[in-house]
Amino acid sequence: MKSFFERLRLRRLTTTFTVLTTLSAGIIIGSAMSHGVHGQDAKVDSSDATPLKVPAPRDLSTDFTKIAKEVGPAVVNINTETLPKEQQGRGLRRFHRNPQNPDNNDNNDNNDNENDNNGDQGGMQDFFNRFFGMGPDFGQPDDQAHEALGSGFIVDPKGYIITNNHVVEKADRIYVKLASDPEGDQGHPAKVIGTDKNTDLAVIKIDVDHPLPTVKLGNSDSAQVGDWVIAIGSPFTLQQTVTAGIISAKNRTIQNGAAGQFQHFLQTDAAINPGNSGGPLVNMAGEVIGVNTAIFTQSAGYQGIGFAMPSNTVVDVYNALIGPEHRVVRGSIGIRFQQNVSSAVRRIYGVKNGVIISSVAAGLPADKAGLKAGDIITSIDGRPVKDGDDLVNQITARKPGSTVRIGYIRDGQQHTTTVSVMDFNKMEAASGQAEEEGPSGGNGGVDTSQSKLGITVSDLPQNAPPNLHGVLIQRVKPGSFADDVLGLSQQYEGWVITAVNKKPVRSKADFNSVIAELKSGQDVVLGLIDPQHPNAGEMLVGGTLP
Repeated sequence: MKSFFERLRLRRLTTTFTVLTTLSAGIIIGSAMSHGVHGQDAKVDSSDATPLKVPAPRDLSTDFTKIAKEVGPAVVNINTETLPKEQQGRGLRRFHRNPQNPDNNDNNDNNDNENDNNGDQGGMQDFFNRFFGMGPDFGQPDDQAHEALGSGFIVDPKGYIITNNHVVEKADRIYVKLASDPEGDQGHPAKVIGTDKNTDLAVIKIDVDHPLPTVKLGNSDSAQVGDWVIAIGSPFTLQQTVTAGIISAKNRTIQNGAAGQFQHFLQTDAAINPGNSGGPLVNMAGEVIGVNTAIFTQSAGYQGIGFAMPSNTVVDVYNALIGPEHRVVRGSIGIRFQQNVSSAVRRIYGVKNGVIISSVAAGLPADKAGLKAGDIITSIDGRPVKDGDDLVNQITARKPGSTVRIGYIRDGQQHTTTVSVMDFNKMEAASGQAEEEGPSGGNGGVDTSQSKLGITVSDLPQNAPPNLHGVLIQRVKPGSFADDVLGLSQQYEGWVITAVNKKPVRSKADFNSVIAELKSGQDVVLGLIDPQHPNAGEMLVGGTLP
């Protein structure tokens, strides 16, 4: 038998249902009566109604439409395959792309470059990574080939194509699908003509029996912030996708140090997503003014900030890559410098124009010519040097084996010297080898004494390299002068302070003595070295004490 409470609950439910159905019926009857409907046989006169017609097609073309039609045929889809090491050298097998998991790439270094930040992977795979914890190789056997996707554009009817180096650099096979190729076609096999890692550009070629459509190249120097642009490519495997936006900044550097000295991008808010790598950025004249290269993202997807390598740089690199050596030859003199320094650093070092040398590679041309860290390069062959970009442009344009006359300031005195120019790639290889062979600094015992700058320092440990002097940064206090003004966050803990306002520091006592003399309103400039990479040279940071 049901309890009293169960019977009461069933009665209430039945009552409620009855009321609702009664109300519904009443509403239906009332609605019918209010519209004068008396039955299915009632006739309604609609003789005054006018039939609808589908209008004739109308051309609503805009500049965007025209540009997409003009440029689209020359934009290509690039698929690559990278075999596991145990399969390389054997017969290559084809792997058909799974539309649910379009891209897998083992090059995941977590930076801004598309191919590295869950690089050029499809949106579904990103969904798996974030919500199900499934990595890029989930559900695939260990011997599965890795596939990646990118874009490119044809610049020569014979089949020469420009794309990004990171799209093709690790590929064992490359396939290029033209806009005119049938759906489902794997594309045309391509070969690499040449690559340039410094600008992340590559030239590839396909063999065809007929001339191919090409893009028009524009002058990227004429691009202005606010200009309309469109990006064309294959984001998330969606071929021939067009997005529009504006140029939001110019001359944007997204990597610090030597890695970014040849990369000065156009920034755009035209949607650029994984798979757009290597595709064209086009102005409203239908001219390619950039190669879509990187995105700033925290989710591997579009967040309104994309970067394109300017076409003027692309032209120079392309012409070098199709040359006999198939590589870009740049000059170098064997120095490193800090790209941007604060006004405090410039006041302390007396720099108005020019570049402060951070380090000089031992045994290379600058060292042989007598240049030293701390020297300020002011001219090259009598031409003033404005900044680091100007210095790089002037030196890299010189042929290896030539010489340049460099004007520099040391201790307030003007000097000149003649320096030989060597191949940049050879210089980097020599410098990198020296850095790998050199000893690295260690962390000594912690001393909790706090300076007025908000930095806790200690003497260098006994096993420190003999050529390294200074004090070790043990802690940077959040919200301190060092943190807020000098920009020294916790990532600089373990670095070495070598000088304060050009005065060498060899111990904690030296450091405290110099700091004790500083007063409010004075400029403070610290010389810093990363002991893990001593050949990278000294970095200068500065600010004014409050």
